Amino acid sequence: MSDEKRSFLVMLRTGDAQARSLGQEISDWLAGRNVLTTLCEHRVGGGLDSCAPPLDRPWDMVLVLGGDGTFIGVARVCLRLGIPVLGLNLGRVGFLAEGASNWQKRLEALLAGKYTLSRRVCLAYEVLRAGRSVYTGVAVNDVVVSRGDMARLIRLLVLRGPENAQERVGAMRADGLIVSTPTGSTAYAYSAGGPLVHPEMQAFCLTPVCPFLNTFGPMVLPADAPLSIQVEEHRGEVRMTVDGQRAFGLEPGDEVWISRSPHDLVMAQTACCSSYFAKLANKGFFTQR
Repeated sequence: MSDEKRSFLVMLRTGDAQARSLGQEISDWLAGRNVLTTLCEHRVGGGLDSCAPPLDRPWDMVLVLGGDGTFIGVARVCLRLGIPVLGLNLGRVGFLAEGASNWQKRLEALLAGKYTLSRRVCLAYEVLRAGRSVYTGVAVNDVVVSRGDMARLIRLLVLRGPENAQERVGAMRADGLIVSTPTGSTAYAYSAGGPLVHPEMQAFCLTPVCPFLNTFGPMVLPADAPLSIQVEEHRGEVRMTVDGQRAFGLEPGDEVWISRSPHDLVMAQTACCSSYFAKLANKGFFTQR
């Protein structure tokens, strides 16, 4: 990054004293290197209205202090900015964020330009009800259409392609269906039996949750065409969740359209030995001798 134009947006996990303390320490450290810093507490479901940057000095990087949940929530809000996001892990899993214990070393690498960028496909969703749009948004990990509190299978139909040229993918009776990004393939989708997909692939991952008679298996599809999930269930409750953080009730006949978001997630990475496969092994996805 150039010396003439450097600024960081530091997003803090909500209500976390550790994140606030570390954020202030990072802000002071960066100020000593002539880097403008804006501190902002992440608000679940909120935006960036209280964190507007100076008009003549836009942000160069977003730092997220928290766990993977905070990272995903911040990334979802910041997608439209199109700038790199780096997470410093204060949580338990830390699959998306890097270790916070040596944050000075990581920030020195950022300022020196010694980092890589990883572009990740994200999802755009829209729920149509009787032809009218009722919910829209973006997802970093996944969009899940599932049953409600009752242990009752729901009926879903999956189509692929634009409305005037749709192709039937399949139908199912199941507890639900997970449509994930490759980044999200290590989350709920993996727990439900879905495949691990390299995070930089341009694909959608479809993973049914407990399908009846296994009539619909996990699959990976190119991200170049939209998907339509039609709710054919007329008796049980059906809901949709986004990244496990937002939820909406669905009605019979609703259509959930999922397409590739026009904005990719751009992740900054500074760790010298953080290959995707080493990280999988380190986080327990498989053993590595």
